[in-house]
Amino acid sequence: MPVHLSPPAPGSLKPVAGVRLGVAEAHVRKPNRKDLLVVELPAGARVAGVFTQNRFCAAPVQVCRERLGAGTPIRALVVNTGNANAGTGEDGLARARAVCTALAERLGCAPEQVLPFSTGVIMEPLPVERIVAGLPTCIAALREDAWGVAAEAIMTTDTVPKGTSRQVEVDGRRFTVTGIAKGSGMIHPNMATMLGFVATDAPVAQPLLQRLLKAVTDDSFNRVTVDGDTSTNDSFILVATGAAGGDELVDADAPAAVALQRALREVAVELAQALARDGEGATKFITIEVSGGRDRAECVRVGKAIAHSPLVKTAFFASDPNLGRLLAAIGYAGIDDLDVGTVRLWLGEVLVSAFGGPAAGYVEADAARVMREAEITVRVDLGRGTATDTVWTCDFSYDYVKINAEYRS
Repeated sequence: MPVHLSPPAPGSLKPVAGVRLGVAEAHVRKPNRKDLLVVELPAGARVAGVFTQNRFCAAPVQVCRERLGAGTPIRALVVNTGNANAGTGEDGLARARAVCTALAERLGCAPEQVLPFSTGVIMEPLPVERIVAGLPTCIAALREDAWGVAAEAIMTTDTVPKGTSRQVEVDGRRFTVTGIAKGSGMIHPNMATMLGFVATDAPVAQPLLQRLLKAVTDDSFNRVTVDGDTSTNDSFILVATGAAGGDELVDADAPAAVALQRALREVAVELAQALARDGEGATKFITIEVSGGRDRAECVRVGKAIAHSPLVKTAFFASDPNLGRLLAAIGYAGIDDLDVGTVRLWLGEVLVSAFGGPAAGYVEADAARVMREAEITVRVDLGRGTATDTVWTCDFSYDYVKINAEYRS
């Protein structure tokens, strides 16, 4: 069961003017499940994206990079689950483009104006004929208030759909931001998330949109990990339709742009945390706050060393305050000149280690009490600077092994 995570409440995902979504059961891998999504965008919409740094990046990632890099105006997105179309070579590229061509013909746009996305099993041919057969159903279902059903259609091993919205008012204009994401396993985003789609009706210039996306990604999806595995298909897309009207935002420091970035960050952080809360087999949601670093990079390095450790994660599952595992992870995080005599470690509000040894007055029963909670905060003070950063993760349970052992069955 996910950790304190429920599906979005009906009506909570606000429509974004100009964005229409439709889903279908295309039987990509299994029958009787929503597994195909089409997102139609209005003329003039701006689209920015960040993608996986995995060198075996999937065919749809390659196509998206090519089309966004060329500055092609984007009019639609097509997303399938059940098949990643990764590790499929030139044939995979041809199949991804064939899906785009089929959708473009039905929407009346150029094939280059369609971005494809896939998630699921790697190294299997994309069933183009099933996807193409499902497109008419998606198109017939297109509507602006379908974000909730769209969140269901992009799920794989997720147990709940993930989505959220924010609205902000600045200078008499109201901007809506709505996003959905999927991900539960193979989660260690590197420049992106598993699949994430966020849209706003704000009028944002293309260069600013890309900068906002990168800044928001670094504060959200690049700070979450379930198992340390970076997927071949990670994609995070930000769309700005401009339907809210007014002058185009070009200055990141303008009040409207600052408010919009805050709303985008809140949406992305909530979605990123949802990935860890719904991590495969997760029973604990863990926040790792690292302070006292010389820069953010070394704070993140320490946070991820803790979050990636199977020994740490299994200790959290067992509610076992075997906190030497935490110290070991901090020690091998790659800060060569770290002085362990300046490091302090808290579990919740319990100071467990200070200046190279157990904290004065530390009692293991206090740490055990914290370890039994469903949400746990680990705080590390490196004692060498003023930088801070945060990483989110989950524990490893028996079910994580079971889910992944049976993934293709």
